[in-house]
Amino acid sequence: MIEIPGTQDAHAFRRFIIERCGEDTGACIQCGKCSAGCPVAPDMDYMPNQVMELIRLNQRERLLTAHSFWFCASCQTCTIRCPHAIDIALVMNTLRKLTLEGGYAPAEKRMPLFNRIFLDSIRKHGRVYELGMVSRFNLASGQPFKDALLGAAMMARRKIALLPHRIRHLDDIKSIFAKYKKYM
Repeated sequence: MIEIPGTQDAHAFRRFIIERCGEDTGACIQCGKCSAGCPVAPDMDYMPNQVMELIRLNQRERLLTAHSFWFCASCQTCTIRCPHAIDIALVMNTLRKLTLEGGYAPAEKRMPLFNRIFLDSIRKHGRVYELGMVSRFNLASGQPFKDALLGAAMMARRKIALLPHRIRHLDDIKSIFAKYKKYM
């Protein structure tokens, strides 16, 4: 278990985040552009700008028991929109990692498993292979036939592929994962 600074110092958690990922959430001006562009913000308990504020307010326990960062799709929309160039997606990923390292139970118990399987799919195929990812997740979560009827219907309508798509430059994707391994 890692030691995360306590509440004695009002800026301890913010400095800890800076130390872990290099991003200073204190530069956030609460413009809300990140949250306005986030495709999964409606599913979050704290939207991206609120996460930045909770870090600034040293609300470590409140934040690390939330589920917002588990819903983050890492699409980089928030990062691109940030007028202060804060890599919000990287902060969200750092929070995921801190939750696991700190022994905090995620609000949604299967989210870490889903996150790992999702990233493994991208690492292996260069993009998400939906059928393989859902099958692997359902097996690992003890519900092997959960989406069987839905999957068959989607395959019949050609909404998902039986085999993964091949992408060009898969080595580039693998090098990105290698470069950012410490953040995953």
